[in-house]
Amino acid sequence: MSVSDPVADMLTKIRNAGIAKHEKVDIPTSRLKLEIVKILKTEGYIKNFKKVNQEGANTIRVFLKYDEQTGPIIHGMEKISKPGRRVYMGYKSMPRVFNGYGTLIVSTSIGVTTGKKAAEKRVGGEIICTVW
Repeated sequence: MSVSDPVADMLTKIRNAGIAKHEKVDIPTSRLKLEIVKILKTEGYIKNFKKVNQEGANTIRVFLKYDEQTGPIIHGMEKISKPGRRVYMGYKSMPRVFNGYGTLIVSTSIGVTTGKKAAEKRVGGEIICTVW
């Protein structure tokens, strides 16, 4: 089975693992996915991650984070830019996710970053996804 949108597949795996209360989830590696996972770690949505080599295939192992009531920290993840319809925004029109409580992940000319940092650095780009 080939996945036409590997990033959307990654977001779904993380979301489903959180709902099922798994401790960790493995995702096939790509540079973009690694950058997104780094942002999730920095923003406090996941405990940690590490690159793992299993049977010659590189994967990213994401360790999920839960709050006191054992609910997942990630309440939702939504892919904005899809293969059939890319979504680009200038830094002036970056949307806020849940009034600033969520995080916007953007692919810019300076790399993959959050919507806040992109706006601070005055760069626009492709809106990859939102996390809250």
